[in-house]
Amino acid sequence: MLYAFTSLIAFQLLGELLVRWLQLPLPGALAGMLLMLVALLGLGRVPQALQRVSDGLLQNMMLMFIPSIAAVMLHFEHLAREWLPFAVSGIVGAGVTFAVTAWTMRRVLPATETGEEPQA
Repeated sequence: MLYAFTSLIAFQLLGELLVRWLQLPLPGALAGMLLMLVALLGLGRVPQALQRVSDGLLQNMMLMFIPSIAAVMLHFEHLAREWLPFAVSGIVGAGVTFAVTAWTMRRVLPATETGEEPQA
């Protein structure tokens, strides 16, 4: 279990170092996650300990959002002054997400029901 948690932290650190070294315009945690994906694809399976640790983290993910929600509340005056752009971007973002998800499901579901490959 400690090995799995250490590997998660190590891949995040590796991603941070890679992003800073190559000056990539993406978060280091994302780069670390992509590196871990490549490593797991190379391994061909997810180790049992890593599966247990990641399941535990996913089950308690809401606890990880508390610091960011508290940070947003520190800027509540700014949000109160400029609520319209935040509201519009939230509504438009949700609409785009729903539309893309629906389009993707329409493309994938009929193909999986007949056993064919999804259309590109």
